[in-house]
Amino acid sequence: MSASSFLSIQGLSRRFSARSGVGEFSLAVERGQFVVLLGPSGCGKSTTLRLIAGLETPDAGRVEIDGRDVTALSPSERGLSMVFQSYALFPHLDVAENIVFGLKVRGVARAERRHRLDEALAITGLEGLEDRKPAKLSGGQRQRVALARAIVADHPLCLMDEPLSNLDAQLRHSVRQDIRALQKRLGMTVIYVTHDQTEAMSMADIVVLMRDGQIEQAASPAEIYMEPATAFAASFVGTPPMVMLPAEMLDAGACPPAGAPADMVFGVRGEDLALHPEGQGRLAAQVVELEFLGAETFVHLEVAGPVRLIARVPGRPAVVPGERLSLDWPREATHWFDRASGRRIARPSSALAPSPTDRPQSMPALPSAAKGL
Repeated sequence: MSASSFLSIQGLSRRFSARSGVGEFSLAVERGQFVVLLGPSGCGKSTTLRLIAGLETPDAGRVEIDGRDVTALSPSERGLSMVFQSYALFPHLDVAENIVFGLKVRGVARAERRHRLDEALAITGLEGLEDRKPAKLSGGQRQRVALARAIVADHPLCLMDEPLSNLDAQLRHSVRQDIRALQKRLGMTVIYVTHDQTEAMSMADIVVLMRDGQIEQAASPAEIYMEPATAFAASFVGTPPMVMLPAEMLDAGACPPAGAPADMVFGVRGEDLALHPEGQGRLAAQVVELEFLGAETFVHLEVAGPVRLIARVPGRPAVVPGERLSLDWPREATHWFDRASGRRIARPSSALAPSPTDRPQSMPALPSAAKGL
């Protein structure tokens, strides 16, 4: 754990049951980083955020912000702002008053409040709505007021708990860009919770992938995608998801890593799969259905009976449901994992691991983030 870390979380635990809550969570976040907590529902993302904020009391562990132990401090004493999934707006105050309420309590001068308000209104697309009460706003507009309130607070640490969940897809894309641009400009440190891969991969410097209250992998978006540390990380991050297949489905020429355990599984990213006529590839498959997405098509395939995987193919491939064919892929595109532990099995040589620039340019729409072993 870096002594210079702006946010230091050490052995943080808060258990509600054997598989619910957070256990032994440790993370070092540098000043100005945008860190996303990603994972399925119930993995402990929001609980972790509430522990950092002081809204939950940990069973064990320590939280330090800018070198100060804040574990026992109240939320208001921690010097942070927070955007909740719920709006948490004052119903009797209009938009402008809701946004600057915290600044007024802190005694910020009127001119400075006005300046910050104008900037926040422009960023969140709320210009012209300053005089409306929350009851007169849509759900998306209310969430944008909550975002604006955090923006004007100008705290060095901002915690966001699924802040875009109530926005439509087009506005989510726009607000994602605005939040990231503002964070970079102001140098804020942001801890952001989401279950949405698009948000995580497009916004984060570091993605912390969580599972059952613990960190599964933590690294950059590209690293978690290219070098997933576990079978869970490999299958959770990416569209379409990577499917794990038993090693015995491949012939002896598959070249598993030297010294690897006997019981292994492997996976291949959908964009690395190439479709060939039956008998001219490594793996026999049958087309189940086609999912046409415009510039590309997801080809749903059945291999080894009930096992299904998805190939990501540019354009519209000349295949039809029910057709039998073969799949092939570059040797270095095979990801190997220990079946028992789920941990990644390192390739025997870095020469077999292409750099991101060696990869096909048709990378998935959801890059990735996490630290390979």
